[in-house]
Amino acid sequence: MKKLPYELWEPVVGLEIHVQLNTKSKLFSSAPNRFGDEPNTNISVVCTGQPGALPVLNKEAVKKAVQFGLAVKANVALFSKFDRKSYFYPDSPRNFQITQFERPIVTGGSVTTFVEGELKTFQINRAHLEDDAGMLKHFTNFAGVDYNRAGAPLIEIVSEPCIHSPKEASAYASAIRAIMLYLNASDGNMEEGSLRIDANISVRPKGSTELRPRVEIKNMNSFSFLEMAVESEMKRQVALYLDNPHRTPEELIPPGTYRWDIETKSALFMRAKENSDDYRYFPEPDLAPIVLSQEYVDDIRNTLPELPHDRYNRYVSDLNLSPYSAALLIQEKELCDYFEAAMKHSLNPRQLCNWITIEFTGRLKERGQTLISHKIPPLHVAKLVHMIDNNVITGRIAKQVADDMVASPELDPETIIQQNPDYRPLSEIAEIEPIVDQILAANPQSIADYKAGREKALAFLVGQVMKLTRGKASPAVVNELILKKI
Repeated sequence: MKKLPYELWEPVVGLEIHVQLNTKSKLFSSAPNRFGDEPNTNISVVCTGQPGALPVLNKEAVKKAVQFGLAVKANVALFSKFDRKSYFYPDSPRNFQITQFERPIVTGGSVTTFVEGELKTFQINRAHLEDDAGMLKHFTNFAGVDYNRAGAPLIEIVSEPCIHSPKEASAYASAIRAIMLYLNASDGNMEEGSLRIDANISVRPKGSTELRPRVEIKNMNSFSFLEMAVESEMKRQVALYLDNPHRTPEELIPPGTYRWDIETKSALFMRAKENSDDYRYFPEPDLAPIVLSQEYVDDIRNTLPELPHDRYNRYVSDLNLSPYSAALLIQEKELCDYFEAAMKHSLNPRQLCNWITIEFTGRLKERGQTLISHKIPPLHVAKLVHMIDNNVITGRIAKQVADDMVASPELDPETIIQQNPDYRPLSEIAEIEPIVDQILAANPQSIADYKAGREKALAFLVGQVMKLTRGKASPAVVNELILKKI
C-alpha cells in the first residue's frame, strides 16, 4: 500500500460517552441496578415495557447529573424534560428510549487534562439523562436478550467536535471517567459496560475549518480501542479523498454507523446513519419535567468533593510532585486515595509517589493486580519510604523488601527486615572500611579522575562498594570514607 501524507490531514472527532450511574435502582423503576446477576432477574414491569406500566424518576440519578454539570462548570438547567426516542431493536422492550432531546439537564462546560504532557481543554456540548437498553447475547444456534440492564440510568456526555488526534480522544474520555469516579457517580468499569464510547469521526486538510461528513463508531469500551478506531478511520477517509480527488465528500463518506472489530482492528459497517427525524422524538407523556431550585443546585455545588484537576494542582504546588507524577496519580481515584492515605504517615511525597506508581504498581501488574486489590496497607508503603529516608535501609534492599511485601502483603517492612538478616544494612565503619580500601586499591584511575574534577568517578567508586556489599552498605558512610581516604 502506498504511503499517504497523513500529516497534511487531521481528524475531527466528537465523542458521546455513555456513563452508567451507580444508583441502587434503575432510572424509572425500583428494579436493582446491578451487574453480574442471572439474566432477566433484575427486572420489573417498567423495565420490560408491559402495557400500562408507568415510569417514576430516580431522584438520585438527577443529583448525580447535577454534580457532573457543576464539576465541569456547565449550565445546569432548572427546567429540563424527557422525550421519547423511537427505535426498534430486540433489546428495547418498549420500542423507544426515554431520553432528553430538546431540554437536557446540562449544557456547555469543559474538561481540562494532559495530552502527552501538554495541558488541553475540551468543550462539552451537553449531557443528558436517559435509560439503557438490554443486552443481546449470541449463542451457537440462537440469540437471547437479557433485560437486566434495561432501564439502567445513564448520563450521555456529548463533546463538541474539538478533538484532533487519537491521544486527545483517549485523554478526554479518561478525564471524563476520572470525574465520574471522584463524584462517586459511577464505578467507571469499562469491561462491564459502565462506560461506553461512541466516536463521530471525519477528516479535513490541516488549516481548514470545514466539517466534512462523518461516520460513527459505536460502543467502544477501551481507551486503546478508541485510539485505534480514530487512527484507522482517519487513514480510511484520507485514502478515499486522495484516491478520488474529483468526487465530493458527501459521495465518498456516506453517514453510517460502524462497530469496532477487535479481531480485524477495523471498523465494520452496521447500518446507514439515522437522523433525528428517523427517531420521531416527541415529549414523554408519562413523566413530568424536572424542576430544580437554585438552592438545590447551590447545595450540591457546596458539597462537591475535590476533583481530579484540583487535586493535580495541589499535588504540583503543595507537594512538589512532578506534573507527570501528579497526572498519573489522579487518573485512578482508588490509587490516588491510597496515596492520600499513605501521605498521612510520610514526609516525602515525591518518593512515596514513586514507590506507589512505579515500584509496587509495576510488581503487581505482572500478577494482574493492583495495590488496592492486593491489600498492601498504605501505612506499610509509607514505612518503607520512611526507612529509606532515614538510612535504615538502602534503596537496593528496599526493592528486595518490596518483593517480600508483595509476596506477603500482611507483613509490614519492619517485620520483614527483622526476619531477614541479609536486609540489615552495614553502617559500622569497621565493617565497611576494609571493603572501601579494597575498592580504592583496585581503581587508582578512578581516584585520579575524581581529583581531576570528574564527579562521576566518585559515583563509580561508591557503586563498586555497594556492589561488593550487595547493596547493604550505608551510602552516606561509604561516601564519607571514600572522600576521607582520597
